[in-house]
Amino acid sequence: MTLIYNHTTSAITMAARNKHELLPEFDRIVQKHGTCQQHRKYQLGRTIGEGTFAKVKLALDSTNGKYVAIKVLDKHMVQREIRTMKLLNHSNIVRIHEVIGTKTKIYIVMEYVSGGQLSDKMSYAKRFSEGEARKLFQQLIDAVDYCHNKGVYHRDLKPENLLLCGKGSLKISDFGLSALRKPGDLLSTKCGSPSYVAPELLVNKVYDGAAADVWSCGVILFELLAGNLPFDDSSLMSLYRKICRADYTFPKWFTESQKKLISRILDPNPETRITIPKIMEIEWFQKDYMPSCGNNSDDKIHLDDVNAAFDSTEDENKQKTRIGSKLTINETIKKIEAAAMDVSLSVERTKNLRMKMHAKQIMNRCSRSYVDISAESLSSQLREEPAVSTQMQEADVVSIQSQSIPKKERPSY
Repeated sequence: MTLIYNHTTSAITMAARNKHELLPEFDRIVQKHGTCQQHRKYQLGRTIGEGTFAKVKLALDSTNGKYVAIKVLDKHMVQREIRTMKLLNHSNIVRIHEVIGTKTKIYIVMEYVSGGQLSDKMSYAKRFSEGEARKLFQQLIDAVDYCHNKGVYHRDLKPENLLLCGKGSLKISDFGLSALRKPGDLLSTKCGSPSYVAPELLVNKVYDGAAADVWSCGVILFELLAGNLPFDDSSLMSLYRKICRADYTFPKWFTESQKKLISRILDPNPETRITIPKIMEIEWFQKDYMPSCGNNSDDKIHLDDVNAAFDSTEDENKQKTRIGSKLTINETIKKIEAAAMDVSLSVERTKNLRMKMHAKQIMNRCSRSYVDISAESLSSQLREEPAVSTQMQEADVVSIQSQSIPKKERPSY
Protein backbone atom coordinates (compact mmCIF):
# COMPACT_ATOMS: atom_id res chain seq x y z
CA MET A 1 0.00 0.00 0.00
CA THR A 2 1.19 3.54 -0.59
CA LEU A 3 1.29 5.31 2.74
CA ILE A 4 3.22 8.48 3.08
CA TYR A 5 4.89 10.27 6.10
CA ASN A 6 3.19 12.97 8.19
CA HIS A 7 3.87 16.33 6.58
CA THR A 8 2.81 19.43 8.54
CA THR A 9 1.32 22.38 6.73
CA SER A 10 -1.57 24.75 7.33
CA ALA A 11 -4.93 24.07 5.77
CA ILE A 12 -4.83 27.50 4.12
CA THR A 13 -1.43 26.87 2.53
CA MET A 14 -2.51 23.48 1.33
CA ALA A 15 -5.70 24.84 -0.23
CA ALA A 16 -3.76 27.55 -2.04
CA ARG A 17 -1.16 25.12 -3.31
CA ASN A 18 -3.77 22.61 -4.50
CA LYS A 19 -6.38 25.02 -5.80
CA HIS A 20 -7.29 22.64 -8.62
CA GLU A 21 -7.46 19.59 -6.33
CA LEU A 22 -9.93 20.41 -3.56
CA LEU A 23 -10.52 17.71 -1.00
CA PRO A 24 -14.19 16.76 -0.52
CA GLU A 25 -15.72 16.51 2.94
CA PHE A 26 -14.91 13.18 4.56
CA ASP A 27 -18.37 12.58 6.00
CA ARG A 28 -19.98 13.27 2.61
CA ILE A 29 -17.74 10.68 0.97
CA VAL A 30 -18.72 7.96 3.46
CA GLN A 31 -22.35 8.98 3.94
CA LYS A 32 -23.55 5.82 2.24
CA HIS A 33 -21.61 3.72 4.76
CA GLY A 34 -23.06 5.34 7.87
CA THR A 35 -22.41 8.41 9.99
CA CYS A 36 -19.78 9.13 12.59
CA GLN A 37 -18.87 12.43 14.27
CA GLN A 38 -15.17 11.65 13.77
CA HIS A 39 -15.56 11.75 9.99
CA ARG A 40 -15.85 15.53 10.04
CA LYS A 41 -12.30 15.68 11.36
CA TYR A 42 -10.83 14.61 8.02
CA GLN A 43 -11.10 15.82 4.44
CA LEU A 44 -10.61 12.96 2.03
CA GLY A 45 -8.60 13.37 -1.17
CA ARG A 46 -7.24 11.27 -4.00
CA THR A 47 -6.38 7.57 -3.87
CA ILE A 48 -2.64 7.18 -3.32
CA GLY A 49 -2.48 3.40 -3.04
CA GLU A 50 -4.52 0.33 -3.76
CA GLY A 51 -3.98 -3.31 -2.84
CA THR A 52 -5.78 -6.62 -2.65
CA PHE A 53 -7.86 -5.75 0.38
CA ALA A 54 -7.91 -1.95 0.61
CA LYS A 55 -7.50 1.52 -0.81
CA VAL A 56 -5.42 4.30 0.74
CA LYS A 57 -6.66 7.88 0.55
CA LEU A 58 -4.69 11.07 1.12
CA ALA A 59 -6.54 13.16 3.71
CA LEU A 60 -6.22 16.38 5.68
CA ASP A 61 -6.71 16.51 9.44
CA SER A 62 -8.75 19.70 9.80
CA THR A 63 -7.78 20.11 13.46
CA ASN A 64 -4.05 20.57 12.87
CA GLY A 65 -3.54 20.91 9.10
CA LYS A 66 -1.49 17.72 8.83
CA TYR A 67 -1.62 15.25 6.00
CA VAL A 68 -2.54 11.70 6.95
CA ALA A 69 -3.07 8.52 4.96
CA ILE A 70 -6.36 6.71 5.54
CA LYS A 71 -6.73 3.06 4.62
CA VAL A 72 -10.31 2.02 3.83
CA LEU A 73 -11.18 -1.67 4.19
CA ASP A 74 -14.15 -3.93 4.71
CA LYS A 75 -14.47 -4.82 8.37
CA HIS A 76 -13.88 -8.55 8.08
CA MET A 77 -10.56 -7.91 6.29
CA VAL A 78 -9.07 -5.48 8.76
CA GLN A 79 -9.14 -6.88 12.29
CA ARG A 80 -5.79 -8.67 12.05
CA GLU A 81 -3.97 -5.66 10.62
CA ILE A 82 -5.31 -3.24 13.25
CA ARG A 83 -4.43 -5.54 16.13
CA THR A 84 -0.97 -6.15 14.70
CA MET A 85 -0.18 -2.49 14.06
CA LYS A 86 -1.28 -1.62 17.60
CA LEU A 87 1.64 -3.69 18.87
CA LEU A 88 4.24 -1.87 16.80
CA ASN A 89 5.89 1.48 17.50
CA HIS A 90 9.13 1.73 15.57
CA SER A 91 10.71 4.52 13.56
CA ASN A 92 10.85 2.26 10.49
CA ILE A 93 7.24 1.07 10.65
CA VAL A 94 4.23 3.11 9.53
CA ARG A 95 2.32 4.33 12.58
CA ILE A 96 -1.41 4.04 13.19
CA HIS A 97 -3.05 7.17 14.65
CA GLU A 98 -6.73 6.41 14.87
CA VAL A 99 -9.40 3.86 13.96
CA ILE A 100 -12.93 4.84 12.91
CA GLY A 101 -15.77 2.41 12.31
CA THR A 102 -19.07 2.74 10.43
CA LYS A 103 -21.73 0.16 9.62
CA THR A 104 -19.76 -1.37 6.77
CA LYS A 105 -16.29 0.19 6.72
CA ILE A 106 -13.23 0.66 8.90
CA TYR A 107 -10.99 3.70 8.41
CA ILE A 108 -7.40 3.35 9.65
CA VAL A 109 -5.74 6.75 10.02
CA MET A 110 -1.98 6.39 9.57
CA GLU A 111 1.00 8.64 9.06
CA TYR A 112 1.49 10.05 5.58
CA VAL A 113 4.89 9.21 4.11
CA SER A 114 5.96 11.66 1.43
CA GLY A 115 8.55 9.62 -0.47
CA GLY A 116 6.24 6.99 -1.91
CA GLN A 117 6.95 3.31 -2.44
CA LEU A 118 10.47 1.97 -2.68
CA SER A 119 9.36 0.16 -5.84
CA ASP A 120 8.65 3.51 -7.51
CA LYS A 121 12.18 4.74 -6.85
CA MET A 122 13.63 1.43 -8.00
CA SER A 123 11.74 1.67 -11.28
CA TYR A 124 13.67 4.77 -12.37
CA ALA A 125 16.84 4.52 -10.25
CA LYS A 126 17.51 0.98 -11.53
CA ARG A 127 20.09 0.01 -8.94
CA PHE A 128 21.28 1.73 -5.79
CA SER A 129 24.81 2.47 -4.69
CA GLU A 130 26.25 0.15 -2.07
CA GLY A 131 25.92 2.83 0.61
CA GLU A 132 22.27 3.57 -0.21
CA ALA A 133 21.36 -0.11 -0.40
CA ARG A 134 23.13 -0.87 2.88
CA LYS A 135 21.35 1.96 4.71
CA LEU A 136 17.92 0.81 3.52
CA PHE A 137 18.74 -2.82 4.29
CA GLN A 138 19.90 -1.91 7.80
CA GLN A 139 16.62 -0.10 8.48
CA LEU A 140 14.62 -2.99 7.01
CA ILE A 141 16.42 -5.55 9.19
CA ASP A 142 15.98 -3.37 12.29
CA ALA A 143 12.23 -3.07 11.69
CA VAL A 144 11.77 -6.77 10.89
CA ASP A 145 13.78 -7.75 13.97
CA TYR A 146 11.54 -5.51 16.08
CA CYS A 147 8.44 -7.16 14.59
CA HIS A 148 9.76 -10.65 15.27
CA ASN A 149 10.55 -9.75 18.87
CA LYS A 150 6.90 -8.70 19.17
CA GLY A 151 5.78 -12.01 17.69
CA VAL A 152 4.75 -10.44 14.37
CA TYR A 153 5.75 -11.97 11.03
CA HIS A 154 5.01 -9.78 8.01
CA ARG A 155 5.00 -12.51 5.31
CA ASP A 156 4.67 -10.05 2.42
CA LEU A 157 7.87 -8.00 2.45
CA LYS A 158 8.51 -6.43 -0.96
CA PRO A 159 9.40 -2.96 -2.32
CA GLU A 160 5.70 -2.12 -2.81
CA ASN A 161 5.22 -2.43 0.97
CA LEU A 162 8.30 -0.38 1.85
CA LEU A 163 7.84 3.39 1.93
CA LEU A 164 10.39 6.20 1.85
CA CYS A 165 10.29 9.39 3.92
CA GLY A 166 11.48 12.68 2.51
CA LYS A 167 14.89 12.12 4.12
CA GLY A 168 15.21 8.68 2.56
CA SER A 169 14.34 6.67 5.64
CA LEU A 170 12.45 3.42 5.11
CA LYS A 171 9.14 2.40 6.68
CA ILE A 172 7.37 -0.97 6.50
CA SER A 173 3.65 -0.87 5.75
CA ASP A 174 0.72 -3.17 4.95
CA PHE A 175 0.48 -5.85 7.63
CA GLY A 176 -2.64 -7.35 6.04
CA LEU A 177 -0.99 -10.77 5.59
CA SER A 178 0.97 -10.71 8.83
CA ALA A 179 0.80 -13.43 11.47
CA LEU A 180 0.99 -13.06 15.23
CA ARG A 181 2.69 -16.01 16.90
CA LYS A 182 4.90 -16.85 19.85
CA PRO A 183 8.63 -17.27 19.05
CA GLY A 184 9.27 -20.74 17.66
CA ASP A 185 5.68 -21.33 16.56
CA LEU A 186 5.31 -22.58 13.00
CA LEU A 187 2.90 -21.22 10.37
CA SER A 188 0.95 -23.01 7.68
CA THR A 189 -0.83 -20.36 5.57
CA LYS A 190 0.77 -19.92 2.15
CA CYS A 191 0.89 -16.24 1.23
CA GLY A 192 3.18 -13.55 -0.12
CA SER A 193 4.26 -12.31 -3.54
CA PRO A 194 5.75 -14.89 -5.95
CA SER A 195 9.15 -13.29 -6.57
CA TYR A 196 9.80 -12.64 -2.87
CA VAL A 197 8.31 -15.76 -1.29
CA ALA A 198 10.57 -18.20 0.56
CA PRO A 199 10.91 -21.72 -0.92
CA GLU A 200 9.46 -23.40 2.18
CA LEU A 201 6.15 -21.65 1.50
CA LEU A 202 5.94 -23.37 -1.88
CA VAL A 203 5.77 -26.85 -0.37
CA ASN A 204 2.97 -28.27 1.69
CA LYS A 205 4.69 -27.94 5.06
CA VAL A 206 4.60 -25.69 8.10
CA TYR A 207 7.29 -23.01 8.18
CA ASP A 208 9.10 -20.54 10.42
CA GLY A 209 7.75 -17.03 9.83
CA ALA A 210 11.03 -15.40 10.88
CA ALA A 211 13.09 -17.38 8.36
CA ALA A 212 10.55 -16.62 5.61
CA ASP A 213 10.80 -12.87 6.29
CA VAL A 214 14.62 -13.08 6.22
CA TRP A 215 14.47 -14.66 2.74
CA SER A 216 12.29 -11.79 1.48
CA CYS A 217 14.78 -9.28 2.91
CA GLY A 218 17.54 -11.02 0.96
CA VAL A 219 15.60 -10.77 -2.29
CA ILE A 220 15.07 -7.05 -1.64
CA LEU A 221 18.80 -6.51 -0.93
CA PHE A 222 19.72 -8.32 -4.16
CA GLU A 223 17.27 -6.15 -6.11
CA LEU A 224 18.62 -2.95 -4.55
CA LEU A 225 22.19 -3.80 -5.55
CA ALA A 226 21.50 -5.45 -8.92
CA GLY A 227 18.55 -3.48 -10.27
CA ASN A 228 16.69 -6.71 -11.02
CA LEU A 229 15.21 -9.67 -9.16
CA PRO A 230 17.31 -12.76 -8.42
CA PHE A 231 14.40 -15.00 -9.43
CA ASP A 232 12.33 -14.03 -12.44
CA ASP A 233 10.49 -16.04 -15.08
CA SER A 234 7.38 -15.59 -17.23
CA SER A 235 6.25 -19.06 -16.14
CA LEU A 236 5.13 -19.24 -12.52
CA MET A 237 6.13 -22.89 -12.20
CA SER A 238 9.59 -22.16 -13.63
CA LEU A 239 9.91 -19.27 -11.20
CA TYR A 240 9.06 -21.51 -8.26
CA ARG A 241 11.60 -24.11 -9.40
CA LYS A 242 14.31 -21.43 -9.48
CA ILE A 243 13.34 -20.27 -5.99
CA CYS A 244 13.37 -23.77 -4.53
CA ARG A 245 16.81 -24.45 -6.05
CA ALA A 246 18.16 -20.96 -5.25
CA ASP A 247 18.97 -20.70 -8.95
CA TYR A 248 20.24 -17.16 -9.46
CA THR A 249 23.34 -15.39 -10.80
CA PHE A 250 25.25 -12.50 -9.24
CA PRO A 251 25.99 -9.51 -11.50
CA LYS A 252 29.69 -8.96 -12.14
CA TRP A 253 29.83 -5.79 -10.02
CA PHE A 254 28.84 -7.55 -6.79
CA THR A 255 31.63 -7.61 -4.20
CA GLU A 256 32.62 -10.76 -2.35
CA SER A 257 31.12 -9.39 0.87
CA GLN A 258 27.78 -8.79 -0.84
CA LYS A 259 27.80 -12.24 -2.42
CA LYS A 260 28.63 -13.95 0.86
CA LEU A 261 25.83 -12.23 2.78
CA ILE A 262 23.17 -12.75 0.11
CA SER A 263 24.18 -16.39 -0.35
CA ARG A 264 23.63 -17.02 3.36
CA ILE A 265 20.24 -15.28 3.25
CA LEU A 266 19.02 -16.97 0.05
CA ASP A 267 19.67 -20.42 1.47
CA PRO A 268 16.76 -22.67 0.36
CA ASN A 269 17.05 -24.59 3.63
CA PRO A 270 15.34 -22.49 6.34
CA GLU A 271 17.13 -24.42 9.09
CA THR A 272 20.58 -23.35 7.89
CA ARG A 273 19.54 -19.91 6.61
CA ILE A 274 21.22 -17.04 8.42
CA THR A 275 19.18 -15.38 11.18
CA ILE A 276 18.74 -11.67 11.82
CA PRO A 277 21.08 -11.59 14.87
CA LYS A 278 23.79 -13.19 12.71
CA ILE A 279 23.12 -10.74 9.86
CA MET A 280 23.71 -7.88 12.27
CA GLU A 281 27.14 -9.29 13.12
CA ILE A 282 28.32 -9.32 9.48
CA GLU A 283 31.06 -6.76 8.78
CA TRP A 284 29.33 -5.50 5.61
CA PHE A 285 26.14 -4.84 7.58
CA GLN A 286 27.97 -3.14 10.46
CA LYS A 287 29.54 -0.42 8.30
CA ASP A 288 28.01 3.02 9.16
CA TYR A 289 25.28 1.19 11.08
CA MET A 290 23.01 3.36 13.23
CA PRO A 291 20.42 1.16 14.97
CA SER A 292 16.81 2.32 14.73
CA CYS A 293 14.75 2.69 17.86
CA GLY A 294 11.56 0.91 18.82
CA ASN A 295 9.18 2.00 21.56
CA ASN A 296 6.21 0.63 23.45
CA SER A 297 2.81 0.81 21.78
CA ASP A 298 1.07 4.18 21.70
CA ASP A 299 -1.03 4.56 24.83
CA LYS A 300 -3.52 6.71 22.91
CA ILE A 301 -4.73 3.71 20.95
CA HIS A 302 -6.54 1.15 23.09
CA LEU A 303 -7.76 -2.28 22.13
CA ASP A 304 -11.21 -1.40 23.51
CA ASP A 305 -11.44 1.48 21.04
CA VAL A 306 -10.53 -0.82 18.18
CA ASN A 307 -13.08 -3.40 19.30
CA ALA A 308 -15.73 -0.68 19.49
CA ALA A 309 -15.22 0.00 15.79
CA PHE A 310 -16.60 -3.46 15.06
CA ASP A 311 -19.57 -3.35 17.44
CA SER A 312 -21.95 -1.57 15.05
CA THR A 313 -22.56 -4.70 13.02
CA GLU A 314 -24.81 -7.58 14.00
CA ASP A 315 -23.40 -10.58 15.80
CA GLU A 316 -21.60 -12.60 13.13
CA ASN A 317 -22.17 -15.78 15.10
CA LYS A 318 -25.91 -15.69 14.48
CA GLN A 319 -27.09 -18.31 12.06
CA LYS A 320 -29.54 -17.02 9.45
CA THR A 321 -31.98 -19.26 7.61
CA ARG A 322 -34.59 -18.28 5.03
CA ILE A 323 -37.49 -20.59 4.27
CA GLY A 324 -40.29 -20.35 1.77
CA SER A 325 -43.69 -21.75 2.63
CA LYS A 326 -47.13 -21.99 1.04
CA LEU A 327 -48.59 -21.79 4.54
CA THR A 328 -49.58 -18.62 6.30
CA ILE A 329 -47.27 -17.15 8.92
CA ASN A 330 -49.42 -18.36 11.81
CA GLU A 331 -49.54 -21.89 10.39
CA THR A 332 -45.77 -21.85 9.97
CA ILE A 333 -45.29 -20.73 13.58
CA LYS A 334 -47.58 -23.51 14.78
CA LYS A 335 -45.44 -26.04 12.95
CA ILE A 336 -42.35 -24.59 14.61
CA GLU A 337 -44.07 -24.95 17.97
CA ALA A 338 -44.94 -28.55 17.16
CA ALA A 339 -41.36 -29.27 16.15
CA ALA A 340 -40.13 -27.71 19.40
CA MET A 341 -42.36 -30.04 21.39
CA ASP A 342 -40.78 -33.02 19.63
CA VAL A 343 -37.39 -32.04 21.08
CA SER A 344 -38.76 -31.25 24.56
CA LEU A 345 -38.83 -27.50 24.11
CA SER A 346 -41.61 -25.08 24.90
CA VAL A 347 -42.21 -21.92 22.89
CA GLU A 348 -43.12 -18.50 24.26
CA ARG A 349 -44.33 -15.82 21.85
CA THR A 350 -43.26 -12.24 22.55
CA LYS A 351 -43.57 -8.94 20.72
CA ASN A 352 -42.19 -8.17 17.26
CA LEU A 353 -42.60 -11.76 16.04
CA ARG A 354 -39.95 -13.01 18.45
CA MET A 355 -40.17 -16.44 20.01
CA LYS A 356 -38.26 -17.79 22.99
CA MET A 357 -37.58 -21.51 23.05
CA HIS A 358 -36.48 -23.24 26.24
CA ALA A 359 -36.44 -26.67 27.83
CA LYS A 360 -39.71 -27.71 29.43
CA GLN A 361 -38.19 -29.12 32.59
CA ILE A 362 -35.46 -26.59 33.36
CA MET A 363 -35.14 -23.09 32.03
CA ASN A 364 -31.77 -21.52 32.60
CA ARG A 365 -29.55 -19.05 30.84
CA CYS A 366 -27.33 -21.59 29.15
CA SER A 367 -30.16 -23.75 27.76
CA ARG A 368 -32.34 -20.94 26.48
CA SER A 369 -32.54 -20.41 22.76
CA TYR A 370 -33.92 -17.49 20.84
CA VAL A 371 -35.60 -17.52 17.47
CA ASP A 372 -36.26 -14.22 15.76
CA ILE A 373 -38.90 -14.48 13.07
CA SER A 374 -39.31 -11.39 10.93
CA ALA A 375 -41.90 -11.56 8.15
CA GLU A 376 -41.27 -9.01 5.44
CA SER A 377 -44.29 -6.77 4.75
CA LEU A 378 -46.50 -8.92 7.02
CA SER A 379 -46.58 -7.14 10.37
CA SER A 380 -49.98 -5.63 9.61
CA GLN A 381 -51.33 -8.97 8.39
CA LEU A 382 -50.27 -10.74 11.58
CA ARG A 383 -52.37 -8.43 13.73
CA GLU A 384 -55.28 -9.76 11.71
CA GLU A 385 -55.72 -13.48 11.09
CA PRO A 386 -54.26 -13.96 7.59
CA ALA A 387 -56.10 -16.17 5.17
CA VAL A 388 -54.56 -19.40 3.94
CA SER A 389 -52.54 -18.83 0.78
CA THR A 390 -52.68 -21.56 -1.83
CA GLN A 391 -49.83 -20.15 -3.92
CA MET A 392 -46.28 -19.18 -3.04
CA GLN A 393 -46.23 -15.42 -2.54
CA GLU A 394 -43.27 -13.13 -1.95
CA ALA A 395 -44.93 -12.06 1.32
CA ASP A 396 -44.92 -15.67 2.54
CA VAL A 397 -41.12 -15.73 2.87
CA VAL A 398 -40.11 -15.91 6.50
CA SER A 399 -36.67 -14.89 7.77
CA ILE A 400 -35.48 -16.79 10.82
CA GLN A 401 -32.49 -15.85 12.95
CA SER A 402 -31.52 -18.37 15.59
CA GLN A 403 -28.94 -18.79 18.31
CA SER A 404 -27.95 -22.15 19.78
CA ILE A 405 -30.98 -24.05 18.44
CA PRO A 406 -30.59 -27.74 19.36
CA LYS A 407 -28.84 -29.59 16.56
CA LYS A 408 -31.69 -31.92 15.67
CA GLU A 409 -33.32 -32.25 12.31
CA ARG A 410 -35.43 -29.20 11.58
CA PRO A 411 -38.89 -29.69 10.06
CA SER A 412 -39.44 -29.13 6.37
CA TYR A 413 -42.40 -27.19 5.16
